[in-house]
Amino acid sequence: MALRDVREQLFDAAERVLLRAGPQALTSRAVTDEAGVAKGVLHRHFADFDQFLTELVLDRIQRLLLHEPVLLSAVGTATVTENLTVALEEIFTPVAVTIVSLITFRDDLRARVRSARGTGGIPLLSEAGAMLREYLSAERDLGRLTPTADVDTLAPMLIGSAHLLYADRTALAVSPDALQRMVAAALSGVVRG
Repeated sequence: MALRDVREQLFDAAERVLLRAGPQALTSRAVTDEAGVAKGVLHRHFADFDQFLTELVLDRIQRLLLHEPVLLSAVGTATVTENLTVALEEIFTPVAVTIVSLITFRDDLRARVRSARGTGGIPLLSEAGAMLREYLSAERDLGRLTPTADVDTLAPMLIGSAHLLYADRTALAVSPDALQRMVAAALSGVVRG
């Protein structure tokens, strides 16, 4: 099996453990058992479990960033509220929510990912906020938001509010209507037309 295949197999196993049992259950043994491989397989591809977790988060951040061109291509189409609602649904997948929990749960992991990315804040959420900020800036430049719309405040406000809606992984799924109401409320007073 190629190195990339083993990495993906281990990353996917880690996500299943996170989804099923939460960040406190994520151990190297839980990952290798879930993947159906010997424990040594993880240590052959990663220096230690900390490196594994760091690379898992970095990989998932890269996957999130693949959504940015799609969001930016939506500038000027549909409504700003609709576009942001779709983007937030794509950002806050069950896996992403559990990854954020993992990052929050492990201070050392958060520090390692911040160091690797050269960013502050909560990794994954910070990148998602930057993505929304770019979109909001483009919509403001197009005139669909007021010229005074504070996109540097709106983007993290949207991320934080959406995270609060999605954070309880044991609750019922967030309805698209509830998410759209939150986005519309956040944008009230800045959306034109």
